[in-house]
Amino acid sequence: MKLSKTFFIFAISLAPLFSGCATVTNESAIVKSEFIYETAPFPSCHASTIAETESGLIAAWFGGTAERNPDVCIYVSRNENGTWTAPIAVADGVGFAASRLPTWNPVLFQPKNGPLLLFYKVGPKPAEWWGMMMVSSDDGKTWSQPVRLPDGILGPIKNKPVQLANGDIFCGSSTEGTNGWKVHFERTSDFGKTWTATPPVNDSKKIGAIQPSLLFLKDGSLAAIGRTHNDKIFQITSRDDGKTWGEMTLTDLPNPDSGTDAVTLRDGRQLLVYNHNVRTGSNNKGRSPLNVAISPDGKNWFAALVLENDPNAPSGFAYPAAIQTRDGLVHITYTWERRRIKHVVIDPAKLKLQPIVNGAWPE
Repeated sequence: MKLSKTFFIFAISLAPLFSGCATVTNESAIVKSEFIYETAPFPSCHASTIAETESGLIAAWFGGTAERNPDVCIYVSRNENGTWTAPIAVADGVGFAASRLPTWNPVLFQPKNGPLLLFYKVGPKPAEWWGMMMVSSDDGKTWSQPVRLPDGILGPIKNKPVQLANGDIFCGSSTEGTNGWKVHFERTSDFGKTWTATPPVNDSKKIGAIQPSLLFLKDGSLAAIGRTHNDKIFQITSRDDGKTWGEMTLTDLPNPDSGTDAVTLRDGRQLLVYNHNVRTGSNNKGRSPLNVAISPDGKNWFAALVLENDPNAPSGFAYPAAIQTRDGLVHITYTWERRRIKHVVIDPAKLKLQPIVNGAWPE
């Protein structure tokens, strides 16, 4: 009896050290952690995307000597029998100007009843880029010639679209021009042949927001969350499948001016991947740690997992993409130190959650 009491006191004294330690308690939820490639014909990479096709996973990103440089191309790798193929350049910025232009932010999307789609941007900088699209009928082995999207249409700006019940492909998009950061949404009912777009849904002077991810809420609403200039992740909802939107507000979750992604799980919960940090003066601008949070309703978020945590990493860990595959597992890709693309597989059923109180990740 005396020994049990001593052990109980000892356990209580250690509880603060281990409560909420997602990196410890949720290691069993990580099924796989790997780099998509070890060596590549480019030194720098960023902005990965991932999709599931009938024949397996496919990932893409942009790579070159450095972001904004004219030699930056869109690279693709397919997962065959558990192994990623060598990166292959499938799109570049040749032929649009007197000099070659960089490419940006690829987005892969596999519709339920159509070809695999690859969206990306071409232009000297985000304020001046335009949207491009390619299609593949063989799960990314070969691609069509690129087509420029109509004026005023950029395609999904960083994160994957969603397919609505009527078959429409609905894309979160945004602009970064002289009028500030503004979010809008684009829709196509014929796999990118024709498009419509909403007006901007935010006042950039109040909240400067870009790069929305789209979520299906349990009440039937469509939600968008993403990156801001305002140190926190934004949220906004629509009750009519994205035709009109409510007021954009800020969540309690921090955002160091870095990309996020989110996905609605088949059990109705929402999964978010983001940097739970504030912007700093260091080179990585707060892009470490890289975190996973879960919400039962798209509003209240719980700490689930820390994917990376190295505050001294010069370029950090950022720009995640997340999908749930047919087997129920969640696949996340992200930029690892601007040098490689990392792929992590998670079993969401094994994630143990801790409350995020007042925006603070549990210690």
